Amino acid sequence: MRAYEINEFGIEKLSIAERKMPVPQANEVVVKFHAASLNYRDLMMVKGLYDPKLETPLVPFSDGAGEVVEVGSEVTRWQVGDRVMPTFMQGWIDGEIEYRKAKTALGGDLDGCLREFGAFRETGLVPIPGHLTYEEAATLPCAGVTAWNALKVSGRINKGDRVLLLGTGGVSIFALQFAKNIGAETIITSSSDEKLEMASTLGANHTINYKTNPDWDKEVLEITGKRGVDHVVEVGGAGTLQSSINCVRMGGHVAVIGVLSGKGEFDPITILMKAVRLQGIFVGSRAMFEEMAELIRDEYIKPVITTVYEFDDARDALTQMESGDHFGKIVVKIG
Repeated sequence: MRAYEINEFGIEKLSIAERKMPVPQANEVVVKFHAASLNYRDLMMVKGLYDPKLETPLVPFSDGAGEVVEVGSEVTRWQVGDRVMPTFMQGWIDGEIEYRKAKTALGGDLDGCLREFGAFRETGLVPIPGHLTYEEAATLPCAGVTAWNALKVSGRINKGDRVLLLGTGGVSIFALQFAKNIGAETIITSSSDEKLEMASTLGANHTINYKTNPDWDKEVLEITGKRGVDHVVEVGGAGTLQSSINCVRMGGHVAVIGVLSGKGEFDPITILMKAVRLQGIFVGSRAMFEEMAELIRDEYIKPVITTVYEFDDARDALTQMESGDHFGKIVVKIG
């Protein structure tokens, strides 16, 4: 089978290798991948920015979708032909995150999904909602679950809550879709008016161009009548965190997810004086994934995909991720 491997860091150095077909152990199944999707983490992994001490060779990309083509002798959860998605952390089934669970992430600790076949424990897979294509399903394991954890699990979002979403990447667009489904009021930011228009068509109630309005936190406060939002999906990191804290309400919730905006500083006094709840989000468990997948199935939610690349063009997909010009998700078709 063919698989992409990180042997040296750099997009241009990501190479296709020939590997032996996986053979399932008693509690494993073999999945034939049909699609994989990109997250910013995957780009950082390939470039050596996420973990400079990464053990190589490693198959990148945490997210994928495919079909079961072989099952081990003790497998009871799956049959040949089932459509499945591997979980981001193979060892995090339920409960709280802890070190051992965190060390089972695909595309980092374990080989990822940018390959034609892979063997997985039967407990590390989730069924694909019936209305989704493989390309759509491949977007769910990291970005979808992260957004779900941020709003539904950590945020305990309710109808009528106000939610601020930073940017229009995969996590933020999933969060927009979930917030709209729940009945929340949404504010979304971008440096592109075109992307903001696209977000409006998905149901965003308010849009802010942070390039033309660098004091976007003040505009959020104006929109909310000085009260602030109930939740912030904070994907910017150090460069945007202070502004996010500025425009969340007293006792509000900031889900800290990304590192897209580079360096910055924030004043912890603001957190104390506003009693803000700052919660780090590291994707989520299989239980969260299953709950999210049920909602996507029942509400017929469709992931938003910018571009689908062929398997041989995976490096071009990473280049597009690096450019930041995508809206929603980027996918690589396999096979």
